[in-house]
Amino acid sequence: MKVAIASDHGGFKLKEEVASFLRDTGIEFKDFGTFSEEAVDYPDLALVVAEAVRDGDFDRGVLCCGTGIGVAISANKVPGVRAALCHDTFSARASREHNCANILTMGQRVIGPGLARDIVSTWLQSEFQGGRHARRISKIEAIEQKYNRCSR
Repeated sequence: MKVAIASDHGGFKLKEEVASFLRDTGIEFKDFGTFSEEAVDYPDLALVVAEAVRDGDFDRGVLCCGTGIGVAISANKVPGVRAALCHDTFSARASREHNCANILTMGQRVIGPGLARDIVSTWLQSEFQGGRHARRISKIEAIEQKYNRCSR
C-alpha cells in the first residue's frame, strides 16, 4: 500500500505524527508538505493528494488541517475522491467498509496524536465491504459524472 500525506500549517504536527506512524509500521508513503508551521493554504495541499490518489499513484491519502474540515471539502471536489473526516475509530472503520473512502482527513485542533495513530491504523486496516455499499458508491459516481458533464 502506498499512502500520500499532506497538511496545512494548522495540521503540520498531526501530519508529522502520521508520518512517524507510517514509518514505524513500514507503510510506504510520500509527504507532499507542508514542511513547517508557516502559513499555507489548505486547498493547495489537499488538491495535490487528491489528484495523486485519483490518478492511482497512491492507494490512499491522509490530510490534516486544524479541523480536518477544509481539507475534506477541498479533496472531495476532485472526482473519484471520497474523503472522510474521522475523529474516532468507529467512523474510520465505517468510512472504509461502507463508503470506500480513499482519503482520511483529521484535525490537529480536535484530536491528539495517540488517537490519530489509532484512527490511521484502523482506517488502513479496514476494507470496503462491497455488497449493498457498492450500489451506493455507484450512485455517488453517477452524481460526479452528471455534474462533470454539466460543468464543461
